[in-house]
Amino acid sequence: MNLQAVRHALNGLGIMGMNHRNALYIGPLNPRHAYPTVDNKRLTKRLAAEHGIPTPELYGVIEAHRQVRDLPRLVEGRPEFVVKPCRGAAGNGIVLIASHDEKRVVKPSGEQVAWEELTYHVATILSGVHSLEGLEDEALIEAFIHVDPTFEAVTYRGVPDVRIIVYRGVPTMAMVRLPTKRSDGRANLHQGAIGAGIAIGTGTTMAAVQGRQVVSHHPDTGEPVAGIAVPHWDRILEIAARGYEMTGLGYLGADVVIDRSHGPVLLELNARPGLAIQLANQDGLRHRLMQAEAAWRPGLGVPERVALARSLFA
Repeated sequence: MNLQAVRHALNGLGIMGMNHRNALYIGPLNPRHAYPTVDNKRLTKRLAAEHGIPTPELYGVIEAHRQVRDLPRLVEGRPEFVVKPCRGAAGNGIVLIASHDEKRVVKPSGEQVAWEELTYHVATILSGVHSLEGLEDEALIEAFIHVDPTFEAVTYRGVPDVRIIVYRGVPTMAMVRLPTKRSDGRANLHQGAIGAGIAIGTGTTMAAVQGRQVVSHHPDTGEPVAGIAVPHWDRILEIAARGYEMTGLGYLGADVVIDRSHGPVLLELNARPGLAIQLANQDGLRHRLMQAEAAWRPGLGVPERVALARSLFA
């Protein structure tokens, strides 16, 4: 098949590329002044609290290199925790810790790491190695989310998250990212997690992808990934829809995790969400965004936008 034929086939499926996304959605709908609300995870937490949206508990913030040695004290009495860059992206720099003692910390995969290695990693975060702009950053120390039992059979030593693309407050496409051994327990597609599309109307998972390969079962547990009813689906859609008022961004990605005890929790928002969600859904974003644009009107509240999404993408 020649290049022109490939382009024609992709257009027919409504597949959206980065240039199309940037020119027609991110550029016109996401004002530059609103970017800090999502690029800075500490600020996102503050805004989420103001809008009644739960986020993982913040144990502490390491802002300067002289504070790195305080990390063991920050997590004293807390066997599990997460270290993440305040301005990171694509899961870079995030470390999950399942337990620790005086000498070492243990990742969900079972890998043991000396405290010195973890504190060195925190120092690289402060230096901006994992930040969006490559500038100096802060390290957030957060609570470890415990996986909801619904996903235990299709998760390898980590916590899955739900990514939703939101157009002017209308949830448009969704997937759940399931950690694998290859992803070291992290729900990041670039690092080897699998992504399963979710039907917006029903909240039920469909086929999945790992990289560019379609998969029907989790590569480590062998369990099927399609047909799972995502719990708290209405609440998840509501949290994603509220991101519109919270940030002023007309096109965004909302990442929500489901904690075993606390239910849906907002992990982060993204002003430049990736396009792999189309592979997970085996569907294109362009058609859906056009449908949402045709049905959207000013003044729609959160419940109305959620109902609209479930109707449009049933």
